[in-house]
Parts: sequence; structure tokens; C-alpha cells
Amino acid sequence: MSKLHIEYIRNAIDERYADLLDMSDLPKSTSAQGRRQAFLSRGIAALAVQYEHQVGPRAAAACVFDGADDRGLDAISVELSTPQPRICLVQAKWSDAGKGGFDEEAVHKLFRGLDLLFDRAYSKFNSRFQPLVPTLQQAFELGLPKVTIVLALMRTAPLDPRVRELLEEKVAAQNEVDEIVDYKVLDLRDFHRTILGDAAAPKIDASVRLDGFVQESTPYKALYGTMTVPDLADLYGEHSRGLFARNIRDSLDLTDVNIKIQNTLLEQPEHFWYFSNGITMLCETIKPVGRAVPGKVGDFKLTGISVVNGAQTVSALHRAFVKDPDTAEIGRVTVRLISLEDCPEGFGDQVTTTTNTQNPIEERDFKSLDQGQIQLREDFALLLHRSYVIKRGERPPEEEQHGCSMADAAEALAAVHPNAQLAAVAKRDQNLAGLWEDSVYEQIFGTSPNVYRVWRSVELLRAVRKELKALRDGLLWRADAAASQGDLLVTHIVFRRLNTTAIENPDFNWPGELAKVPQLVQDTFAWVLRAIDDEYGKSSHIIAAVRNAERMQRVVRAAMRGLDSGSAAPTLQDGYQVAGAEQRGRQVNAVVTLITAGRIAEGTELEFRPFSRPERREMTDWLAANPDRARATWSNENGNRNPLRWAADQKWYSPSGLARKMRAEASGVNTSTQGTVRWFVPDEGSLEELAYEVRQNEGTDTDTGPTEP
Repeated sequence: MSKLHIEYIRNAIDERYADLLDMSDLPKSTSAQGRRQAFLSRGIAALAVQYEHQVGPRAAAACVFDGADDRGLDAISVELSTPQPRICLVQAKWSDAGKGGFDEEAVHKLFRGLDLLFDRAYSKFNSRFQPLVPTLQQAFELGLPKVTIVLALMRTAPLDPRVRELLEEKVAAQNEVDEIVDYKVLDLRDFHRTILGDAAAPKIDASVRLDGFVQESTPYKALYGTMTVPDLADLYGEHSRGLFARNIRDSLDLTDVNIKIQNTLLEQPEHFWYFSNGITMLCETIKPVGRAVPGKVGDFKLTGISVVNGAQTVSALHRAFVKDPDTAEIGRVTVRLISLEDCPEGFGDQVTTTTNTQNPIEERDFKSLDQGQIQLREDFALLLHRSYVIKRGERPPEEEQHGCSMADAAEALAAVHPNAQLAAVAKRDQNLAGLWEDSVYEQIFGTSPNVYRVWRSVELLRAVRKELKALRDGLLWRADAAASQGDLLVTHIVFRRLNTTAIENPDFNWPGELAKVPQLVQDTFAWVLRAIDDEYGKSSHIIAAVRNAERMQRVVRAAMRGLDSGSAAPTLQDGYQVAGAEQRGRQVNAVVTLITAGRIAEGTELEFRPFSRPERREMTDWLAANPDRARATWSNENGNRNPLRWAADQKWYSPSGLARKMRAEASGVNTSTQGTVRWFVPDEGSLEELAYEVRQNEGTDTDTGPTEP
């Protein structure tokens, strides 16, 4: 592409984001050229967000946090409306010459940032990242999200082979347990299409072959027949995502559905036609090539192709074909071609919307017809006087104590099953898809499920979650992730520590057992976190330990050994709990240390970052409403007590005094707060970390290190 295209994109970035991108973090000493380059780089990061999600310029600009302490990431966007949450992490590189670079060090830095996100170390990121945390937390609360790394590079040349190889190694390492991370490269051509919108959708013309085709002519022209996997894979290989220009969902690369499609094609290619719902394509025109006889093989020339339903099928079969062409080539797919040549205006959009909003039948729907589920519904009503919802779409009980759904029951029964692997199966999929497979379903429910066992298992899981939720307000980083993701793992162990021999007896003293849950959860959680760290290391991903069957079993065995030993539960390290971090911050005496050493230059700007879950909950919106609230200037000359001049009122404070005042103003909570772990020098660290560094260099600190991992 020419310099003209680069100029076009540059102008479009100016028009879209001139007043929307936050540039306030750049030092006043930044040159006009440096400021301009930073603006353009942030602009293509915002463009990448718009490419991935259907959001406006203002929302896209708000996703950009490029700058000091961006941890190798420039923007983040979260999609919660899909069956499984999706997180896009953007790294952007602008180049006036169309040669945006991305080297091996950038790869390492990016994946270090990804690890921090998985460990919930949100305060490691800059203040412009903090308003994005609540939505990010939602994605993790709903289940394990799919993560797409988007390299937004102003270039047309492919990545250096060494960089691509390193990227793929890093992605493979993240996906060692489950496929949760993918990456894609957006280049100058993609930005050009994004700027143009619908007008940039490539017009794709192609010839296709349909086996056993049938033609419809009334009221509009359409064809349907069978295409081979190699032909469809070649079509995608040539045109990629351009095929999905009109599809409302694109191909959602790493959804569980996409992965299952790939696996089906590679494991049962001869059955793929029977298992697939097929593909629908809209075409501007459809013309036969030569003589086409219905019921036979026909060749057709198509103009203006767009796959409007089946994007996941197309991209998945392409991946499968690339991976194992000899196996995948056996597969066939039903394809429907609809010509828009004589259709009324808007008909194509109607087809697109309707074909993508019909609710598919799921395996769970068949299980709702099982006689055991029907009997459970009756037993819940007659014996427990509660409701049991077995069909999707039915209104769930208004209050938890009023009953549960079949999905609630399945999840709880998987958690308390003697085989810990079933808890991992339940944790893998937000929709619990793995639990509805016949072999798993039979293990957790049995042929004649007992209503008391089912309901009490649900009560236990809810009780454990309640305790873990309470614990989380005092936990940090990996510990917070473990309490969030480890609910089924902890429930499994707690169940084994309770007396459950008579759980199916209606007269059993179950409330007495539930009364033991709060203390058991605390002890179990401490041993679980110790087991994960000991078995897999403190840099391992918590999600791997709770989603992988083998790892979960290993953690369960280690935690049970600790509980059975009779030893007191291990104390969580300071870096895992708010109270410990606060205490360490006081011990370091950071302000005196930093001023004495002259470690921070006079007039340095600092930024405030919420430290705990309650603070993020209470202060995020308050801070976003006035950016000056998160800013302060450092002085070595104002005495050891009040070195911070708050931008919001221009008065002087100590770090802790200001942090306490801010939280009180934001939420009314007036409590002792250690400010040195909350105020940061961008790109250098918190005041506590900098003070620890000074003391280490002076040989006056023998502590184990700053609080954050």
C-alpha cells in the first residue's frame, strides 16, 4: 500500500480521536513530534479495538492505556455478551513509513503483562488502566475468558520469522492446559478497511463447486448442496476474515464451539456432514459455469460473497485442514448460497440477523427430558417445598433458598463427587457443557438422583462461595484469583472433611455440618494456595490448577495431606493479603527513606492506584470522574510528613493521610490506609517498592522484598 493510504489512516485517526484519546500522561518535556507519534500509536490501538468489537470511537479511545506502566499492552477491550467472555489485548506500533516494528523483547514484555492480568495484579498497571478493571473483573467472574492478543502494526510486511516463532511458543505455553490464548496481526490493510467501514469490506468473487445441488427460484434465487473441506479451506485461506464482512460475530477464533468443530473434523471426518449445521453465504450474483444439472455436481461463479452464518465452521475447518490435511479432506459441509440479485432492500441484513439469533439445541436440553430430572422436580416440590428448574428459558427461583436449576445441581454434584476430575470438567466451561455428556452426566446424577443429596450439595457450594467471597476482600493478586476460580476445588475438599454418610437421609443434621463450613473454607483455602504454589510454582497460573483434571487431583491430594496432618493452616504471605501488605508498608518507613536518599526528584508526578477489591469497588468511578484525584506531586523539601501535593486541591499530605482522605471522600469509609503501597512513580514502582530498593542498596533492609509479586 502507498503513502497515500498511510496519510488517509493518519487523517482518519485525527478525525475520530482528536478530542478522545488521553495524552495527559506525557511529560511536558515531550517534543511535538514525540507527542504526535504517541497520539498516532494510540490511535491505531483504538482502531484495533473497533476492528475487534462493534463500539464507537469514544468507547474505543477509553480502552487505550498506552504509556508508562502499560506492561507491554496498549489497550484492552472486553466482550461480555458472548457465551464465553472475550478479552482482546492490543499492542500497537505506528510507523509513518508503514514499517511498524515488533521485536522479540516486545513479545516477552507483552506476555509478562498477560501473566500479571491472570494473577489479578491490577495495581501494576497505570492509572488509565484502572477504570477498565471492573469490566475485566466481570469477565473473570463469569468464567475463564478467551484471550486474543492483537498486534496492531502499521506495516504490510509479515512478522520476522523469529518473532512469529517466539509468539507461537509463548501462546503454546499459555495453552498447555487449555486453549485460552490466541493471537492475530492487524496490518495497514486491516486499518484501511476499518476506517472505511462497510465500504472497506472486500468484494470477494470466487468459483465454487456444489455436489448434489438443489436450486430454489421462488421467491428469491438460492442454491444448496455440499462442498468439500479442502475447497472451503482454500476459500478461507485466500480471503481470510474478508469472508465474514457481513457476519455479526466474525469467527470468534478460540471459542469452545470452534475448538469442538476442529476436533470433530479431525476425529470423525466422515461424520462431519451429519454433525454440522452448515454454512450460509450471501452473494450479489450466482452464475452457473457450463451446464448445471440439479442433483449433480455444479460449478458456479459467485460475486460479492459473504459468510453470514457458519463463520466459526469455516475458520475451524481451515485450522483443522492446515493441521492435518489428510484427515480433514474427508469432511464435507452443507452450504447454502442466497443470491441478493432480485431481493428487496434489507433482505440480506434480515438473513444475517435471523440466522445468527436462533437458539441452538444443546445437550443440556435433551437431559431435561430425562426421567430422573422430572422426578427431581417433583421431589423438590413435594418433599422440600422448593422449585427445581430443568429447562432453559424457565425463570429461576427468585431467592437461592427457594430452589435451584438443573445446572446448579450439576455443578454442585460435580464438585462433591469423589472424583475431583469432575470438578475440573465443570470449571472448564461457563455453560457446563462437559457435564451434559452422557458418561459424566451419569456419574454425577446417577440413575435415580436423591433430592436431599442434590439440594444439600447445592447448599454447600453456595455456602463455600459465600465464604470465599468474604475472604476475597482481604486478598491480593494470586490469592484473589484462587478464591475466585477455586470455588469448586475448595468445595470438593470441604465436602470430604464433613460427615456426609447420611446426607441422603431426610432427618440428617445437615445444618450442623454447614455450620462447620466457614472455618473449613479458611483452612482449606490456605492449604490449597500452598499446594498450588508448592506443586507448580508461584508463577503458575491459578486457572490451570482448577481447570485441568490432573493438576486439580494433584492439588487436592497435597491440600488433603496438609489438612489431615493436624497442623495449623499455613499463614498467607504478605503479598497475598491486604493486611500483610499494609503492615509491611509501615515497617519500610518509605517516606523518610526516600527523602533522605533523594530517590525521587523534586516535582515528580505520582499516581494513585486502588490496592484492594473493596477500594476498586468504591473508588474506581470516583477517580474516573476527576483525573486530578489520582495525581500528586512529590516534594523533598516539604518535610518528611507531607511530601505529596494533591492535584485535586493543591494541599500537602502524607501518602497514607491522603489515601485515607480519598477513600473517605469516595465511599465514606474512614479507615487506616497505608499510602506507600498505593502511590506510584510511573514506570518505576510504588513508594514502598522504591524505598525497599533504596534500603537494599544501602544494606539496611533484611526483609524478603516488597509486597507485590
